[in-house]
Amino acid sequence: MGTIGIALLVLIAIVVVVVLWAIGVYNSLVKLRNNRENAFANIDVQLKQRHDLIPQLVATVKGYAEHEKEILLRVTEARAAAMQATGIDDKIQAENRLSSALGGLKVALEAYPDLKANQNFLQLQQEVSDIENKLSSVRRYFNTATRELNNAVETFPGNLLAGTFGFHREMMFEVPKEERATYEKAPEIKF
Repeated sequence: MGTIGIALLVLIAIVVVVVLWAIGVYNSLVKLRNNRENAFANIDVQLKQRHDLIPQLVATVKGYAEHEKEILLRVTEARAAAMQATGIDDKIQAENRLSSALGGLKVALEAYPDLKANQNFLQLQQEVSDIENKLSSVRRYFNTATRELNNAVETFPGNLLAGTFGFHREMMFEVPKEERATYEKAPEIKF
C-alpha cells in the first residue's frame, strides 16, 4: 500500500469521525428539543385546568363586582387568546397576558369583603392557587429544559451545526415584566 492508499485511508477515517460527531451533535440537539417540548406538554395540562376554572371564577365574581366589568372582560379575552394560541412561544406570550389579567382581578377583588367570604369563590380561588403553584413548578422544569437546549445550541461544538439543522435559541417561560415589580415589592403588613 502506497502513500496514496494511506492518505486515502486517513481521509476516509477523518470523514467517518466527522460524520459520527455530526450525528452525535444532531441527536443530542433533538433529545434536548424533545425534552423541552415534553416539559411544555406538562405546562399545557396545567394551563387547560386553569382555562377551565376561569369561567367559573368570572361567573362567581360577576355577581359581586359589577363595577369591575372591564377587568372581567380583560380576563375573559386573555383566556380566549391563550386557548387559541398555537406554538410554544405564542402560548407563553398569551399565558403571560392571562397571568397579568388575573393579577389585576386579584387586586380589584380586595375591595369586596363579601366576595372574599363566599364559599364557592374561596374554593375556586384555592383551586386556581393550586394550579398556579403547579404551573410554577412545571415552568421551572420547562425553563431548565429550555436552558439546556439553548446552551447546546449556543456553545461549541453544537453551535457549529445547530443552525444548519434548524435549531435556534428558544424562549423561556418567565414572569411578565409587569408582574415582576409585584413580586419584587415587599408585602404590606396590615393590622
